[in-house]
Amino acid sequence: MTTTMEAVFNGVVLARSDHTVRVEGNVYFPPDSVAWQHLTPTRARSLCFWKGVAGYFTATVGGATSRNAAWTYRHPSPLARRIKNHVAFWNDVQVRPVFGRKR
Repeated sequence: MTTTMEAVFNGVVLARSDHTVRVEGNVYFPPDSVAWQHLTPTRARSLCFWKGVAGYFTATVGGATSRNAAWTYRHPSPLARRIKNHVAFWNDVQVRPVFGRKR
């Protein structure tokens, strides 16, 4: 059974998909499921010893902003290739399963 997941910030769905990937407790959404109009790239970067370098985005919805609320691995290591360009969320963004809603 596939579980639909969504990422919500300030009442707006930033991403929704049946094809997420879970890595180290984080849910990664495929790029075509992300509402990119609400995300702005930042200069922030982090390094994971096995995934590579992550780039971050600030989420902005209805006047509310969450800095570095999302990240992606554009050029992951070969071990993490299944999350290439997928987006994960944290901080003020709620990532949750979708139950009982029509698609």
